Amino acid sequence: MPPSSLRAIREEHSSLAAMLKSLRLMVDRGPGDEPAAFFDVMRAMLFYIDEVPERQHHPKESEWLFPQVARRSPEAAQVIARLERDHAGGEAAVRELQHSLLAWELIGDARRETFCMALGRYIDFYLEHMRLEETVVLPAAQQHLTAEDWSALDAAFAGNSNPLSAVQPRDPAYDRLFTRIVQRAPSPIGVG
Repeated sequence: MPPSSLRAIREEHSSLAAMLKSLRLMVDRGPGDEPAAFFDVMRAMLFYIDEVPERQHHPKESEWLFPQVARRSPEAAQVIARLERDHAGGEAAVRELQHSLLAWELIGDARRETFCMALGRYIDFYLEHMRLEETVVLPAAQQHLTAEDWSALDAAFAGNSNPLSAVQPRDPAYDRLFTRIVQRAPSPIGVG
């Protein structure tokens, strides 16, 4: 059975990929006849990205996973350096998207294209980031990390809460966020 931290990382990647896909679907549909609901769901989705991957997932990868893998797998170190640069700019990128979405909402369609282009670049960037982690870092971790390393990683990732996970523990504080996204987003993203 794989270490719990490895399962948590993959589960969090899966949840984030689903959120990114949902953001793209939402933008493709546009606000339609319910702009208030559209912008509310979009804000909640971007908040999820800022709150969960940026504040929980990335710091633990940067503090626990990446240094151990880089020490034991020099061939993965160059990719890890790139991923660390990605992490360093991640929070600012999400904040810029949040600002751009607010501009579209408050100023109107004159700002729609700016947001859509920035979101498209962000989604492509993030999917590539996760692909590198899944194809380079995680296999290197499985090959090179010791049982003691995995024990420390498992303890670090045990505290993560993913409101979109069916497997990881969910912090009740995030239930409202999850409910808001699912209830207000139109099908097939949600039930709204």
